[in-house]
Amino acid sequence: MSTSPIRTVGVIGAGVIGASWTALFLAKGLKVIATDPAPGAEAKLRAYLQEYCSAVPNPTFDAATCLQNFTFVPDIDPHLERLDLIQENGPERLDLKRRLFAHLDAKTPSHVLIASSSSGLPASQFVTDCTNNPSRILIGHPFNPPHLVPLVEIVPHPGTAEEYVTAAYRFYESLEKDPVVVRQETPGFIANRLQAAVCAEAYSLVSRGVVSPEDLDKTMASGLGLRWALNGPLMTNTLGGGASFAHFIDHLGPALKSWLDDMEAHKFDWSSKDTVEGLKDTVNGWVSQVNLKEVAGRRDVLLADLVRKKLDQQGKSG
Repeated sequence: MSTSPIRTVGVIGAGVIGASWTALFLAKGLKVIATDPAPGAEAKLRAYLQEYCSAVPNPTFDAATCLQNFTFVPDIDPHLERLDLIQENGPERLDLKRRLFAHLDAKTPSHVLIASSSSGLPASQFVTDCTNNPSRILIGHPFNPPHLVPLVEIVPHPGTAEEYVTAAYRFYESLEKDPVVVRQETPGFIANRLQAAVCAEAYSLVSRGVVSPEDLDKTMASGLGLRWALNGPLMTNTLGGGASFAHFIDHLGPALKSWLDDMEAHKFDWSSKDTVEGLKDTVNGWVSQVNLKEVAGRRDVLLADLVRKKLDQQGKSG
């Protein structure tokens, strides 16, 4: 692969994730060539960039300069020779991704890293028709919104060359992202599996009337979420166990096992239509009383502030 620095990124798909990626890339000083077949996609993306480029923590450029480095094209093919990296954000449909990646692999210079934002489809399932250089294809799955949340899950398929994994890691890290490498293709990767485990228990507790939707979310946002924003569950366990993970497991392991047994006995019943519809009604009854745009706005402001503070702290300790 080429060792040249990545200066121009192709963004394929400009929905929620693609638009957020574009804002990040531009704010960090990169040039972006984006495409999306949806009607009105260019106007929507430009409006998004005007609003959100300046929200990126520690931006290199302001919104006006960002837009000078942005190009929207109806067809990416004539521009593939100019790209140093592609970030794909198309629909989570295997048939579409197989066709798209076979096309990109055939038409893009063979050294160019191609990353997919896929949140669930492993790359091994959609590189089957790639015959040029499938070793440069991998998953670069962000957590929403990518321009604020630092996590990127890098998931190679069995044929991905290690040099491209390293290149992806260094690229995302250069954007002040916090990449992790998932060494085995696993459904849902890592973050979504952890999220699914928490959500499954949350659904059970609310559907059984143990707690209201509002208090359930408050429990996470005012308790677990605050700690987990600073340290993950393993370090949190260690700190709570007298600076020893072994001590935590030895002393609290039996209690954890009993709680897990109870959770298994009361796990959310996805097969029951009444249970699922009841949960929808209960949660919708709460969220219908709040202004979701204001909630999202507050989230974005606080997220950006938290990320800036963490970056500043890392800089001081580095």
